[in-house]
Amino acid sequence: MVYQDEIVKQPTDRAPSHEDVLVARARDGDEHSFGELVTRYQALAARVARLVAPGIDVDDAVQEAFVKAWYAMPRFRPGAPFKPWICRIAANEARNQIRSARRREALALRETSARRDERSVPPPEGQVLAREDAEALVRAMNRLGSNDRLVIAYRWLLDLSEAEMADALEVPAGTVKSRLSRAMTKLRTAIVAEEADA
Repeated sequence: MVYQDEIVKQPTDRAPSHEDVLVARARDGDEHSFGELVTRYQALAARVARLVAPGIDVDDAVQEAFVKAWYAMPRFRPGAPFKPWICRIAANEARNQIRSARRREALALRETSARRDERSVPPPEGQVLAREDAEALVRAMNRLGSNDRLVIAYRWLLDLSEAEMADALEVPAGTVKSRLSRAMTKLRTAIVAEEADA
């Protein structure tokens, strides 16, 4: 017979990880700890930015994302995972860069529309050999909207769990599943279209 006072309770709190300590120190303004987080997640943030917005200045987007993260650190929720948070900031900054580039491009087009050179270089898509599957996949991904690219990238390229994806996208876990399913359907369609164009 087991008595109540003999039951050993397992602690529900886990010991803080090294990353938890870095995040806590960074929240308190420790630049060195934040620098370690930057070093740890810079490549991931670059991949996110590149996937969300191909063709942008990735280094600039990542730098701006970490600057914004630094200023937002005091508001970072204690105990929350850092990885999806920085992914979300990098994705948002990449989108901001696209919007800025579009505004600059529209302005430049308006200013030079009378003198625009009619010669245009054909896109390199038709020049890629069909056997180069990786490049064909990138082109197919580029046919998708940024939200679809992002959800596919989070799951299949960055290997985020559904919970981490839900955190990064700020949506419920069920929404992640449906968005991923729709994005994969669109990707299949884009791949078929890419093969037809080849």
